[in-house]
Amino acid sequence: MNNNRYKFLLSALLMLVLPASFAMAQYKVQVDKPEIVAVKSPDFKNLMAKKKFKPSEWLEVEVKFKVEVSSKAKKKVKFLDKVLIKWFIAAKTPENGKGMILLEKEVMHVNVPVGKEIYASVYLSPNSVLRLTGNDRVSKAVFEEVGGEIRVNGMEAHKNSGFFSMNKQSKWWTNANLSRYDKIPLLNKNETPFKIMWYGRYAEIENKR
Repeated sequence: MNNNRYKFLLSALLMLVLPASFAMAQYKVQVDKPEIVAVKSPDFKNLMAKKKFKPSEWLEVEVKFKVEVSSKAKKKVKFLDKVLIKWFIAAKTPENGKGMILLEKEVMHVNVPVGKEIYASVYLSPNSVLRLTGNDRVSKAVFEEVGGEIRVNGMEAHKNSGFFSMNKQSKWWTNANLSRYDKIPLLNKNETPFKIMWYGRYAEIENKR
């Protein structure tokens, strides 16, 4: 291969690689520590037939975040098509209280405004709370750790800025001692009765077709 042809191929390859590198560098995520909150089942008294009903406690894990772009990109990039949040919760095993289990959930958010503080959340149903804790009331004591990762348009945020954790800073969910537990599902907001509530506070969730 002659030098001119080699230089041409090298230049073409760089043109393909560099834009991806710049794209990775342009998204920076500011994210707060996640918070665990007990929320009561909503009671839509005026919308449904009257039934005996005692609101149960759901567990809500909420995080506030903001995606920023480089100063050069601010005029062009106002919204983000895809923001994926990978959620991880480490909890005491419900069988015997010994050892830890790992609950996981991926939630794809769409139409996310750039430079605006916005919230995301996942939930445990009242039955899941009861199964996990042995009690109808939410107890934070059963949760060892909560954390996750925010990816923008399929890529990691600049300098790992998209990682968040309640206590630790490392990617604790990669610990081989944690076993994935699928019997207790984490739910996104649209999978709960809170779907229509607090609209505008939370990032929109992609509807699967």
